[in-house]
Amino acid sequence: MSEPARPEPTRSVPTKAVRLEATGHDGSFLGKTVTPAKFASGKKSGFAFADILFAIDLGDAFVFGDAFPDWRGNLYDISMIPDMDTLVQWKPGLDAVIGDYWLQDGRPVPICPRNMVRGLVERLKALGYTATVAVEIETTLFEESVQQARARGYRDLTPLGGDTGATYHLARSKDWVDYMDAVTDRLDELGITWEAWTDEAAAGQTELNLAPTDPVSLGDSWVRTKQVMREVAFEQERTVTFMAKPTAGFGQGAHINLSLHRDGENQFFAPDGPSAVMLQAVGGLLATMAGNTLLALPQITSYRRLVDISGPPTTISWGVNNKTAAVRAIVGHPRYSRLEYRLPGSDVNPYYALAGMLAGVVAGIERRMQAPPQVDDMAWCLPDDTGIERIPDSITKAIAALDGDEILREYLGDEFVDFWVASRRWEWMEFHTKGGDPYAELSAWESRRYFEFP
Repeated sequence: MSEPARPEPTRSVPTKAVRLEATGHDGSFLGKTVTPAKFASGKKSGFAFADILFAIDLGDAFVFGDAFPDWRGNLYDISMIPDMDTLVQWKPGLDAVIGDYWLQDGRPVPICPRNMVRGLVERLKALGYTATVAVEIETTLFEESVQQARARGYRDLTPLGGDTGATYHLARSKDWVDYMDAVTDRLDELGITWEAWTDEAAAGQTELNLAPTDPVSLGDSWVRTKQVMREVAFEQERTVTFMAKPTAGFGQGAHINLSLHRDGENQFFAPDGPSAVMLQAVGGLLATMAGNTLLALPQITSYRRLVDISGPPTTISWGVNNKTAAVRAIVGHPRYSRLEYRLPGSDVNPYYALAGMLAGVVAGIERRMQAPPQVDDMAWCLPDDTGIERIPDSITKAIAALDGDEILREYLGDEFVDFWVASRRWEWMEFHTKGGDPYAELSAWESRRYFEFP
């Protein structure tokens, strides 16, 4: 995968305000809007954000027992320092810039999603590699406005473009096409390079592919693309959701494609199949997959997708051009050889998904891990005697896997792992004590909690 040139956005009117942007741990797009004068005074020193943003859940409840050691309930400020390379004109009169979280002593917040990706990019760079990544974002669109969706508890909504599922069909009604045209027009204006979009398997579902770039830039484009899709939905009085499974039907994922380069050469390419570096990366990805499941599938509903023969991977497996496996290897081309990491759901925090994937790749290369035998046939429904483990299919199993993963503790840090494990235990408790139904195909609690966020 090669990185395309990024067009420069044009400025049509003077800036009236600047929006500071970053994600929280759950992947929600957070920020504040300041005047140009305020932005000029703080763009180097940073802007105060209450550290409580790492201590509240999607229901705005305090996560008591939070493992982040610098959060003790005193609500002190951390600094959000903008990355000026991300400054764009979001709309006439409003600029937007993405930033990172820093502690008062000048150290990066160890659980800051964007800083985690940057740290792993630097570790990869020390090995002599640069990573190029792309993502396929799946989402579902509905005819109703978000106000109507809220009134219905986000249930029994009408799929935009028709109520039949399809793949690649061009017979969707004009309202669906108009929505996607408006989204891609906005992405073009913002300088976010997209490559393709198509209808997907579920009614009202679409897949939008972002072009290859470096991991930090992809995370930025990914979170901004989700915001664009929400804003276009608001403008057109439609609803869009990135919930992992918004109905009892198909779920939706976010596949990440990765290649590694050195001196401009694709290190995953070999004339006769996977290169030695690719096989080491596969070894690392599979060795950390059980633990990484908690990052890639962060919410209760995330695990409802893991059904054999329904699309998502269900086994810790890889194979050349095998879309039923969790890691698909595309080989044989000096430019396009890459790995497709098929584990993440659409509800993932983009930066955490990228950090977890990169951690597995870096570990595989540094430790010279070897890939297990590939799966040549269907990777779903494999019998127990194959020795191939299943992906943790509940949040509690994934919690245990990450908590005990010594590799991810080394590459992501104990502070992050302890924090994330504690936050997901809280999520499990909230589900079981405030109305979640583990026996329903999709409970009303999940719809209320996850449909709009992250």
